[in-house]
This record gives sequence, C-alpha cells and structure tokens, in this order.
Amino acid sequence: MAKKKKPIVAVVGRPNVGKSTLFNALAGERISIVKDTPGITRDRIYADVNWLDTPFTLVDTGGIEPESKDIILSQMREQAQIAIDTADVILFMTDVKQGLVDADAKVADMLRRSGKQVVLVVNKVDNFDKYMMDVYEFYNLGVGEPHPISASNRLGIGDMLDEVVSHFDRTAIEDEEDDRIKVAIVGKPNVGKSSIINRLLGENRVIVSEIAGTTRDAIDTDVRHNGKDYVFIDTAGLRRKNKIKEELEKYMIVRTVSAVERADVVVLVIDAVEGVTEQDAKIAGIAHERGKAAIIAVNKWDAIQKDNQTVNQFTSRVREVLSFMPYAELLFISAVTGQRLPKLYETIDIVSENHSLRVATGVLNEIMAEAVALQQPPSDKGKRLRLYYITQVSVKPPTFVIFVNDKELMHFSYTRYIENKIREAFGFRGTPLKFIIRERKESK
Repeated sequence: MAKKKKPIVAVVGRPNVGKSTLFNALAGERISIVKDTPGITRDRIYADVNWLDTPFTLVDTGGIEPESKDIILSQMREQAQIAIDTADVILFMTDVKQGLVDADAKVADMLRRSGKQVVLVVNKVDNFDKYMMDVYEFYNLGVGEPHPISASNRLGIGDMLDEVVSHFDRTAIEDEEDDRIKVAIVGKPNVGKSSIINRLLGENRVIVSEIAGTTRDAIDTDVRHNGKDYVFIDTAGLRRKNKIKEELEKYMIVRTVSAVERADVVVLVIDAVEGVTEQDAKIAGIAHERGKAAIIAVNKWDAIQKDNQTVNQFTSRVREVLSFMPYAELLFISAVTGQRLPKLYETIDIVSENHSLRVATGVLNEIMAEAVALQQPPSDKGKRLRLYYITQVSVKPPTFVIFVNDKELMHFSYTRYIENKIREAFGFRGTPLKFIIRERKESK
C-alpha cells in the first residue's frame, strides 16, 4: 500500500504574536500553556491537525523568547532556518496590533529566498472591517497575500487552513514498491545516535562535525543486511558549540517529529551513563502517540560498572519512566565495542513484523469471548457492558474495533485487559495496539 508522508507545517513568528493560541485553536485542546510572560510557553510544540480529510503536523519552531531586539532577530532567523529545513509549508505569523516590525521584514527575506511555500498570517484581527487597512500593510513583506485571522476568537482560521492545505504536494506519495523497513534513530543530543548508525553500516557514512549546519536535515541511509533492505533516518543534527541548550532541545524535538513521522520503527537511544531522563520520555512519547513500533537501545553499556543486579535495576527504571510504552523492546548495546549491535537488526525485524501483523477476525473473537468469560465486564447502575464483536481494521500499528452496547462502560482498564489477552496470544512485541470502541444498539 502506498504510504503518504504527512506534510509538516512549521509556524514562525516573533514572541507574543499568538502562536500558542493558534495551536490550541487547531489542536482543539489547551496543549500549550499560555501565560502572559513572554518566554513561558508550553512543552508541546506540535499538534496533529486534520483539515478537510487532509492530516498534517503543525510544529512550532519558536525557541526561547529573549528580551532584547537583536537577540529576537537572531532567534527568529534560527527558527526560520529550522522551518525552511524541515517543513513542507511555512506559516509566518505576524500581529496586526504591533504592525509591521523590522524583524518581520528580515525574516520574510529569508523565507522568500528559501523558495518554500509560505502562508502569511496576520493575527489578532478581531474585527475584519476595522483592521483590514492595517492587514494590507503586510503585503509589503513580499511573501504573498496576508491572511487575517483571530486565533483567540477563531476567526478566519478555515480560510487560512484552506490556503495551507492547497500548498501540499498531492503527488508526494511514497514509492509504492518501497517495502524497505524505515528506522528512525532518535534520542537526546550526544547519546551516540550517529555512532550506532556508523557501526551498523561499518563505515563513517554520517558526517559528524562541529561546523554549524553540517547534518542539517535528517539523513537517510540505505543499508542491506542479510539480504534485507533498511533505511535509517538519522536525527543527529546541529552541533553548534555555543548554542543555548533549550534551543537545541527544541530543534531536536522538531527534527524528531519529522523523522518519526516517516519511520515504521523507532529506536530510542538512551545514554547508560546518564540513565533514563524526562527528555527521553518526551521523545518516546512522540513515537508512542504516532503508533510506531519501538525499541529502546541503552547505549554505552560498556562504560557501566556492573554486578548481577545492574541490568534488572536499569530495566525497571526504564520501565518506570517510560511506563506508557511497556510493549517496547529493550536492548543494552555499545556503539564503541559493537556489543549486541547485530541483535538490533534482529529486533528491528521482529518489531516491524509485529507492527504489520494481521489477526483473523474469528480468532480475535475467540480470544475476546474467553477473556470476557474469565473476567466479567464492568457494570454501572445495573447496566452491564456487553462486547459483541471485535475486528482488526488496519496495521502499522495494529488497530482493532470493538463493538459494545455502551461506550461509557468500556473503561480504559477493561480495554487494557483485552489488549493483554491479545498480546498473550500473539506477542505483538515492540508495537503499540490501538483500540477503537464503537457502540451498537442492542438488537431485540
């Protein structure tokens, strides 16, 4: 089946032009924390948006939001560069109340020269009649027609999305014959992602250097191993020495989202010396939310002083911090010594196979009937949950629809119980499973 690559739309704009408000309006929930102080914005910097049956990922490239004007400009240039590198369409946000600012013009120059599709948005237009003359002023940026919106009042957003979606490349469907396993190697900076890929390739194919911008975009490397083809998507990027750490992390998350989007299998590399961190959990969350097969590779295992408890202790710590993905396979490796790296290929094969495994409907219903017999479904106010039928509707990740008499009664814990029974029967190691609960009225 041809697999469409989900387009990425990056938002660029000065501090306080309303990027978070737009995010929340589009994501339909308050995923970003919007405070009145510049600089206190959110953790979540991407949202999955679906407009007229066209799904895309909206990414906020906003770095930190400094006070001084020159720093703001250099930050914005940096953000614009990230957007130019990773996005299919760039949403350039300005603010009608603040008017046209020098920084806007300088960034517009960069965007115009990039040749990327740019949609210019003028925010905070809460009254179209009143502000239209001010909106026209933004034509001077030379990046096309300004689209007036009010993110907080949700005005003009539909027209803006129509414009964004019209720039997607409809032909960008990946090659139908391409059944190579796509593996994204992700993780915090300096956990050894490039070294692992170099080691797997047996040569230095990924250039790791200190010059700004050497590993700009995620690099794809084709590999043949034991007669099978793989594509490794590397997110090792940006090695600027004096850059602010938060900016790096921001950049890395933008990169990670775009790499994970294209992969089937995600290998999260964790630094054994440093242990598993919050940042690791954040990156793992991106893979989990997108339903990808997952492997956790603990690198630099050779550098750890070990006794007979070390592996168990480390394992339970990883399982605790990444508790939302208990299905992920766990490997202890070393890119330096090559320890257990061949096992990585084996594990990629296993989880990739499970990620696209289909189970016959008859068998699923047998498992479900048995599960229900073993543990009665929950009831509420005298009404008991009834499970009628289960069927698998898609793969990557395996997705199941369960028909029940009342959705409200299907608690998360009972869904998980059914999931565990399916896993007991089929393994499904390394892949998340998705369940959709549908109601069907009881037939007389």
